[in-house]
Amino acid sequence: MLNQIKGLHHVTSMAEDARTNNRFFTNALGLRRVKKTVNFDAPDVYHLYYGDETGSPGSIMTYFPFPKMAQGRPGTGEVGTTVFSVPEGSLGFWSDRLTKLGVSGLKADESFGQKRLHFPGPDGDGFALVEVRDDDRKPWTHGGIGEDHAIRGFHSVAMRLRDEGATSELLKFMGYEVQEERDGVKRLMMPNGNGAHLVDLETMPNTSRALPGAGSVHHVAFAVDNREKQLEVRKALMDTGYQVTPVIDRDYFWAIYFRTPGGILFEVATNEPGFDRDEDTAHLGEALKLPQQHAHLRQLIEQHLQPLEA
Repeated sequence: MLNQIKGLHHVTSMAEDARTNNRFFTNALGLRRVKKTVNFDAPDVYHLYYGDETGSPGSIMTYFPFPKMAQGRPGTGEVGTTVFSVPEGSLGFWSDRLTKLGVSGLKADESFGQKRLHFPGPDGDGFALVEVRDDDRKPWTHGGIGEDHAIRGFHSVAMRLRDEGATSELLKFMGYEVQEERDGVKRLMMPNGNGAHLVDLETMPNTSRALPGAGSVHHVAFAVDNREKQLEVRKALMDTGYQVTPVIDRDYFWAIYFRTPGGILFEVATNEPGFDRDEDTAHLGEALKLPQQHAHLRQLIEQHLQPLEA
């Protein structure tokens, strides 16, 4: 069993419109845009990162907004719900706020004894806020939402699977422990994690496989401290039979990827070097930052990309 992984690092999804996406996360949810860059493999498409003040691992929601992308179809083999942590007693504030902003389809329930509010993103993305006691992660409060209500970072992700057995065994190999099982949902927890240390496995044997598109999660990333720990994880996964990519430099972290038995793409990302490697913390996410291999295309890229602020 591995002991290098600390919990979630980031969740990356796809969207249809960059400006709408940016407005939703910075205005409606009050997160900070910590990086404005482009897709390494498609530099005509943004890669937008949202999180807390510094983009701490476990707080980072990222998006590839592909113009005119068809909406995805929910199903199995994907992360169905990305869940954010908020303080106890704050869901009434969030319900009022989202309703006033025109977000429909809100649904309140409880999960594993915690109050939860489900809501869709602009592309039908599955999100929820859950009230958490004593989450001491510092929120970003310059987005117009006070500390008593602001998002602390991720709480968990819920994965939809036709059969959770093999994915559960993989997560346990990665260091997670089964915490509880209720109503067909198995909850796994990373002991001594980074606050974003829960994964829920939802078994849906009669549900069709998801079709990716706008609103779909592209991959979920798990956090390790550094490249040395990442290489240890990579070797252990490959020794177990997983096909893992070489280490890829993503400018703000190093990444490896592999496909799970349930079909979900996992990434293991380093906490280093962080989002302040090319911008001062006070100005994160303001300027368009380009990967070195695309720097010579800056003028063309800037002409092509949709301005995020109207």
